Amino acid sequence: MNQENPAEKNLKGTWNQAILTFLFPIVLVMGVRWALFEPFVIPSGSMIPNLLVHDHILVKKFAYGLHLPFSDKWMVQWSQPQRGQIIVFKYPENPDVYYIKRLVGLPGDEVVVRAGKIAINGQELPLEKFESAQNESGFTYFTETMEPAKHIIRFMDFKFDDDATPQVFKVPEGNYFFMGDNRDQSSDSRVWGFVKKDYIVGRAWAIWLSCESTLPTMTFMCDPAQMRWSRLFQVLK
Repeated sequence: MNQENPAEKNLKGTWNQAILTFLFPIVLVMGVRWALFEPFVIPSGSMIPNLLVHDHILVKKFAYGLHLPFSDKWMVQWSQPQRGQIIVFKYPENPDVYYIKRLVGLPGDEVVVRAGKIAINGQELPLEKFESAQNESGFTYFTETMEPAKHIIRFMDFKFDDDATPQVFKVPEGNYFFMGDNRDQSSDSRVWGFVKKDYIVGRAWAIWLSCESTLPTMTFMCDPAQMRWSRLFQVLK
Protein backbone atom coordinates (compact mmCIF):
# COMPACT_ATOMS: atom_id res chain seq x y z
CA MET A 1 0.00 0.00 0.00
CA ASN A 2 1.38 3.41 -1.04
CA GLN A 3 1.45 6.10 1.62
CA GLU A 4 1.39 9.83 0.83
CA ASN A 5 4.68 11.52 1.46
CA PRO A 6 4.23 14.06 4.33
CA ALA A 7 6.49 16.51 2.48
CA GLU A 8 4.28 16.34 -0.63
CA LYS A 9 1.18 16.82 1.56
CA ASN A 10 2.67 19.89 3.19
CA LEU A 11 3.70 21.28 -0.21
CA LYS A 12 0.17 20.79 -1.54
CA GLY A 13 -1.24 22.67 1.42
CA THR A 14 1.24 25.49 0.91
CA TRP A 15 0.28 25.87 -2.76
CA ASN A 16 -3.43 25.93 -1.96
CA GLN A 17 -2.88 28.60 0.67
CA ALA A 18 -0.71 30.64 -1.70
CA ILE A 19 -3.30 30.54 -4.49
CA LEU A 20 -6.08 31.47 -2.07
CA THR A 21 -4.00 34.32 -0.62
CA PHE A 22 -3.30 35.63 -4.14
CA LEU A 23 -6.83 35.31 -5.52
CA PHE A 24 -8.85 36.48 -2.52
CA PRO A 25 -7.85 40.18 -2.69
CA ILE A 26 -8.45 40.22 -6.46
CA VAL A 27 -11.90 38.67 -6.12
CA LEU A 28 -12.70 41.02 -3.23
CA VAL A 29 -11.71 44.14 -5.19
CA MET A 30 -13.60 42.97 -8.28
CA GLY A 31 -16.65 42.22 -6.16
CA VAL A 32 -16.59 45.67 -4.55
CA ARG A 33 -16.23 47.38 -7.93
CA TRP A 34 -19.02 45.29 -9.46
CA ALA A 35 -21.56 45.53 -6.65
CA LEU A 36 -20.70 48.37 -4.26
CA PHE A 37 -18.43 51.26 -5.22
CA GLU A 38 -16.24 52.21 -8.15
CA PRO A 39 -13.84 55.17 -8.32
CA PHE A 40 -13.89 57.61 -11.24
CA VAL A 41 -11.90 60.75 -12.06
CA ILE A 42 -13.63 63.81 -13.55
CA PRO A 43 -11.88 64.59 -16.89
CA SER A 44 -13.76 67.72 -18.02
CA GLY A 45 -15.51 70.83 -16.76
CA SER A 46 -19.02 69.92 -17.93
CA MET A 47 -20.29 69.62 -14.33
CA ILE A 48 -18.76 72.84 -12.96
CA PRO A 49 -19.38 74.14 -10.30
CA ASN A 50 -20.42 70.92 -8.56
CA LEU A 51 -17.64 68.75 -10.00
CA LEU A 52 -14.24 70.03 -11.05
CA VAL A 53 -11.55 68.56 -13.29
CA HIS A 54 -9.42 66.09 -11.25
CA ASP A 55 -12.12 65.47 -8.67
CA HIS A 56 -11.88 61.80 -7.69
CA ILE A 57 -15.32 60.42 -6.88
CA LEU A 58 -16.92 57.24 -5.62
CA VAL A 59 -19.96 55.93 -7.48
CA LYS A 60 -22.60 53.78 -5.80
CA LYS A 61 -22.93 50.81 -8.13
CA PHE A 62 -25.75 49.36 -5.98
CA ALA A 63 -27.88 52.52 -5.95
CA TYR A 64 -30.44 51.16 -8.41
CA GLY A 65 -29.67 47.45 -8.51
CA LEU A 66 -27.03 45.08 -9.87
CA HIS A 67 -25.95 44.36 -13.44
CA LEU A 68 -25.04 40.88 -14.55
CA PRO A 69 -21.24 40.53 -14.32
CA PHE A 70 -19.51 41.68 -17.52
CA SER A 71 -22.88 42.72 -18.99
CA ASP A 72 -25.06 45.82 -19.40
CA LYS A 73 -28.18 43.86 -18.50
CA TRP A 74 -29.74 44.31 -15.08
CA MET A 75 -29.73 41.22 -12.88
CA VAL A 76 -32.03 42.91 -10.34
CA GLN A 77 -33.32 46.46 -9.80
CA TRP A 78 -34.71 47.74 -6.49
CA SER A 79 -35.04 51.46 -7.33
CA GLN A 80 -35.12 53.81 -10.30
CA PRO A 81 -32.95 56.85 -11.10
CA GLN A 82 -34.54 60.06 -9.89
CA ARG A 83 -34.59 63.47 -11.52
CA GLY A 84 -31.82 65.75 -10.26
CA GLN A 85 -29.38 62.98 -9.35
CA ILE A 86 -25.79 63.02 -10.64
CA ILE A 87 -25.27 59.73 -12.45
CA VAL A 88 -22.44 57.93 -14.24
CA PHE A 89 -23.45 56.13 -17.43
CA LYS A 90 -22.00 54.70 -20.60
CA TYR A 91 -21.78 57.15 -23.48
CA PRO A 92 -24.45 56.08 -26.00
CA GLU A 93 -22.18 56.59 -29.01
CA ASN A 94 -19.29 54.62 -27.47
CA PRO A 95 -20.20 52.38 -24.50
CA ASP A 96 -16.50 51.98 -23.61
CA VAL A 97 -16.51 55.63 -22.47
CA TYR A 98 -18.11 56.79 -19.22
CA TYR A 99 -19.92 60.13 -18.81
CA ILE A 100 -21.25 61.91 -15.75
CA LYS A 101 -24.20 64.32 -15.90
CA ARG A 102 -27.32 65.33 -14.01
CA LEU A 103 -30.54 63.45 -14.76
CA VAL A 104 -33.15 65.88 -16.10
CA GLY A 105 -35.70 63.88 -18.08
CA LEU A 106 -37.32 60.59 -17.05
CA PRO A 107 -38.96 58.08 -19.41
CA GLY A 108 -42.07 59.64 -20.96
CA ASP A 109 -41.12 63.24 -20.06
CA GLU A 110 -41.21 66.12 -22.50
CA VAL A 111 -38.16 68.33 -21.94
CA VAL A 112 -38.07 71.79 -23.50
CA VAL A 113 -34.83 73.79 -23.41
CA ARG A 114 -35.05 77.46 -24.40
CA ALA A 115 -32.05 79.77 -24.00
CA GLY A 116 -30.87 77.94 -20.90
CA LYS A 117 -34.25 77.57 -19.22
CA ILE A 118 -35.74 74.10 -18.81
CA ALA A 119 -39.40 73.11 -18.77
CA ILE A 120 -40.45 69.55 -17.95
CA ASN A 121 -43.93 68.49 -18.96
CA GLY A 122 -44.92 72.13 -19.28
CA GLN A 123 -43.51 73.22 -15.89
CA GLU A 124 -40.51 75.57 -16.02
CA LEU A 125 -37.80 74.85 -13.47
CA PRO A 126 -37.32 77.82 -11.11
CA LEU A 127 -34.01 79.70 -11.39
CA GLU A 128 -32.61 82.13 -8.83
CA LYS A 129 -29.47 84.23 -9.28
CA PHE A 130 -26.62 82.85 -7.16
CA GLU A 131 -23.65 84.97 -6.13
CA SER A 132 -20.64 82.73 -6.58
CA ALA A 133 -17.64 83.23 -4.32
CA GLN A 134 -15.45 82.60 -7.36
CA ASN A 135 -16.45 85.87 -9.07
CA GLU A 136 -15.58 84.48 -12.48
CA SER A 137 -15.61 86.99 -15.28
CA GLY A 138 -17.87 85.90 -18.12
CA PHE A 139 -20.02 83.46 -16.11
CA THR A 140 -23.27 83.70 -14.17
CA TYR A 141 -24.49 81.22 -11.55
CA PHE A 142 -28.05 80.21 -10.71
CA THR A 143 -29.78 77.96 -8.21
CA GLU A 144 -31.99 75.54 -10.13
CA THR A 145 -34.82 73.69 -8.39
CA MET A 146 -35.55 70.09 -9.35
CA GLU A 147 -37.99 68.87 -6.73
CA PRO A 148 -37.21 67.90 -4.07
CA ALA A 149 -33.68 69.35 -4.24
CA LYS A 150 -31.75 72.38 -5.51
CA HIS A 151 -28.33 72.65 -7.13
CA ILE A 152 -26.06 75.30 -8.63
CA ILE A 153 -25.62 75.65 -12.39
CA ARG A 154 -23.36 77.87 -14.48
CA PHE A 155 -23.99 79.84 -17.67
CA MET A 156 -21.77 81.93 -19.86
CA ASP A 157 -22.94 85.54 -19.50
CA PHE A 158 -25.91 86.30 -21.72
CA LYS A 159 -29.48 87.50 -21.43
CA PHE A 160 -32.23 84.90 -21.40
CA ASP A 161 -34.13 85.21 -24.68
CA ASP A 162 -37.74 84.07 -24.40
CA ASP A 163 -38.04 84.37 -28.18
CA ALA A 164 -35.25 81.87 -28.78
CA THR A 165 -36.14 78.70 -30.69
CA PRO A 166 -36.84 75.94 -28.15
CA GLN A 167 -35.34 72.46 -28.29
CA VAL A 168 -38.02 69.86 -27.61
CA PHE A 169 -37.15 66.33 -26.50
CA LYS A 170 -39.63 63.51 -25.87
CA VAL A 171 -37.88 60.92 -23.71
CA PRO A 172 -38.67 57.37 -24.90
CA GLU A 173 -39.60 54.62 -22.48
CA GLY A 174 -36.52 52.93 -21.03
CA ASN A 175 -34.37 56.00 -21.67
CA TYR A 176 -33.16 59.10 -19.81
CA PHE A 177 -32.22 62.69 -20.68
CA PHE A 178 -29.07 64.16 -19.10
CA MET A 179 -27.53 67.64 -18.95
CA GLY A 180 -24.32 69.06 -17.50
CA ASP A 181 -24.45 71.70 -14.76
CA ASN A 182 -22.04 73.85 -16.80
CA ARG A 183 -24.88 74.41 -19.22
CA ASP A 184 -23.12 76.27 -22.04
CA GLN A 185 -20.00 74.08 -21.98
CA SER A 186 -21.45 70.58 -21.81
CA SER A 187 -21.94 67.96 -24.48
CA ASP A 188 -25.01 66.10 -23.28
CA SER A 189 -28.42 64.76 -24.34
CA ARG A 190 -29.10 68.00 -26.19
CA VAL A 191 -26.33 66.94 -28.59
CA TRP A 192 -26.13 63.15 -28.68
CA GLY A 193 -29.57 62.08 -27.48
CA PHE A 194 -30.93 59.75 -24.81
CA VAL A 195 -29.29 57.18 -22.55
CA LYS A 196 -30.91 53.78 -22.33
CA LYS A 197 -31.60 52.22 -18.94
CA ASP A 198 -29.03 49.45 -19.34
CA TYR A 199 -26.23 52.02 -19.72
CA ILE A 200 -26.77 53.43 -16.21
CA VAL A 201 -23.69 52.61 -14.10
CA GLY A 202 -24.50 54.16 -10.73
CA ARG A 203 -25.10 57.29 -8.70
CA ALA A 204 -22.21 59.65 -7.96
CA TRP A 205 -21.87 59.65 -4.19
CA ALA A 206 -18.88 61.57 -2.83
CA ILE A 207 -15.55 63.25 -3.61
CA TRP A 208 -12.74 61.41 -1.85
CA LEU A 209 -9.79 63.21 -3.47
CA SER A 210 -9.34 66.41 -5.47
CA CYS A 211 -6.43 68.37 -6.90
CA GLU A 212 -5.66 71.19 -9.31
CA SER A 213 -3.23 69.07 -11.32
CA THR A 214 -1.73 65.59 -11.51
CA LEU A 215 1.85 64.38 -11.48
CA PRO A 216 3.58 64.91 -14.87
CA THR A 217 4.86 61.33 -14.98
CA MET A 218 1.69 59.71 -13.56
CA THR A 219 -1.36 61.58 -14.83
CA PHE A 220 -3.72 59.35 -12.83
CA MET A 221 -2.25 60.54 -9.50
CA CYS A 222 -2.82 63.89 -7.80
CA ASP A 223 0.10 66.23 -7.24
CA PRO A 224 0.33 66.45 -3.41
CA ALA A 225 1.31 70.11 -3.70
CA GLN A 226 -1.88 70.91 -5.65
CA MET A 227 -4.50 69.34 -3.39
CA ARG A 228 -7.94 70.94 -3.00
CA TRP A 229 -8.35 69.98 0.65
CA SER A 230 -11.70 71.71 1.11
CA ARG A 231 -13.35 69.38 -1.43
CA LEU A 232 -12.36 66.12 0.25
CA PHE A 233 -15.20 63.94 1.55
CA GLN A 234 -17.95 66.13 0.10
CA VAL A 235 -21.19 64.22 -0.50
CA LEU A 236 -22.66 65.06 -3.90
CA LYS A 237 -26.19 66.39 -4.31
